[in-house]
Amino acid sequence: MGEPGSMREAPIPANIADAVAKVRGEMIERISENDEVLMEQYLNGETPAPAELKAGLRRATAANLATPVFCGSALQSLGIQLLLDGVADYLPSPQDVPAVRGLDAQDAMVERPADPDAPFAALAFKVVTDPYVGRLVYFRVYSGRIKAGATVYNSVKRQRERMGRVVLMHANRREEAPEIGAGEIGAAVGLKNTFTGETICDEGAPVTLEAIRFAEPVISVAIEPQSRAEQDKLTDALLKLAEEDPTFRVRYDEETGQTIMSGMGELHLEILVDRMKREFGVIAAVGRPQVAYREAITRPARGEGRFVRQTGGRGQYGHCILSVEPGEAGTGYVFENKVVGGAIPREYVPAVRAGAEEALRTGVAAGYPVLDVKVMLTDGTFHAVDSSEMAFKIAGSMAVKDALGKAGSVLLEPVMELQVITPGQYLGGVLADLSSRRGRIRSMEGEGDTQVLEAEAPLVEMFGYATDLRSATQGRATYSMEFGRYERASAAGAVARSA
Repeated sequence: MGEPGSMREAPIPANIADAVAKVRGEMIERISENDEVLMEQYLNGETPAPAELKAGLRRATAANLATPVFCGSALQSLGIQLLLDGVADYLPSPQDVPAVRGLDAQDAMVERPADPDAPFAALAFKVVTDPYVGRLVYFRVYSGRIKAGATVYNSVKRQRERMGRVVLMHANRREEAPEIGAGEIGAAVGLKNTFTGETICDEGAPVTLEAIRFAEPVISVAIEPQSRAEQDKLTDALLKLAEEDPTFRVRYDEETGQTIMSGMGELHLEILVDRMKREFGVIAAVGRPQVAYREAITRPARGEGRFVRQTGGRGQYGHCILSVEPGEAGTGYVFENKVVGGAIPREYVPAVRAGAEEALRTGVAAGYPVLDVKVMLTDGTFHAVDSSEMAFKIAGSMAVKDALGKAGSVLLEPVMELQVITPGQYLGGVLADLSSRRGRIRSMEGEGDTQVLEAEAPLVEMFGYATDLRSATQGRATYSMEFGRYERASAAGAVARSA
């Protein structure tokens, strides 16, 4: 190989020439299956030239019909040059794909072509804290160009921000750039209020690109520093990590006095705790994981809230009647004002809505947030002197609590989707273990001696699964897991929760 990162060509060893020829034939067949031009040549018994094969594979990749796979090792600098060549040869350039679309200031759909002379539009896709330059915001420019020191417009927050230095990132090395144009990826220093998934653009031609959607955290742990002296360092580290990772949340629980951090799984939180130790020098103690349960209602119900306080001077009066009903999965909180005849003045309706939303954060079944519920304000009364927004906010909260108590609230638990790849000889043990965790097998495919399982299981049952899977398969099986959905908790889930 010579020096690390260098590459040399050599004839294929004779002992593997036949195997290479066979695999090459299979590769040509696969590429031809996804390209009409090459398919015609293949059926006529012709062997496409390397340039024709590359062009066909590029067309198939751009159409999302094929995915080239490269082997290598970054640690040993093996195959890296071939991988980079593959990026240039096969992946589509901005001109090969349709123009990005977004919403303008009037919520009309508009396009932004990959043209340096078009209005500037870029998407912030990553935030990191650099120990030398501070907060770095990575962004991808879809149209136009931006110069260092220019003022940009955050169309999500509707704020102007000054983009200080603009840099091109090369692994851990930064290169100053006077400007970055359409199709390029860069990082900015100085954007204080721009976060992952937000659009920055030209204020004269505002556009909001499709945001990155992040799943809600499903697991929480309590965290505290080893000493009081490190409390400030811990808080600073948690806030910086939360800025970088939208799936990581931090909050302070006033009831228990604990700092709670939430993420997408045990491994996620373990990595963050390790980063705090390595990057911020904070050693923290972590409590037992807690599952982020939710609640839902099973039937429509009506609730009434009346808040009356008389203290000698001006009093407080708010009275509202509303109904709740289960919403479609994924719709979240929906509020409708169905008051007619001025029973509640229009200016108090937002207060009722806010009070209802606040009440839904702590359900009546177990105190967890309520998902997918529709609230309809139907009637109420007011006092010309004593009514206020605060009174109607409290009345709205009381009415929702009253309705939830009649709506058949149930507990929901997060269900994870997982893929397990295991040697066939351990399949029986893996299936038995998943069954004991209330797992449900969705599909099972085999290729050679390898079995691939697609399954789903409640998160509360999956704690410690990595260790158990390694033990059951002598370390030869692997798995990946991600949040799927919330599902009504079974009796076994309630027992697991109370354990």
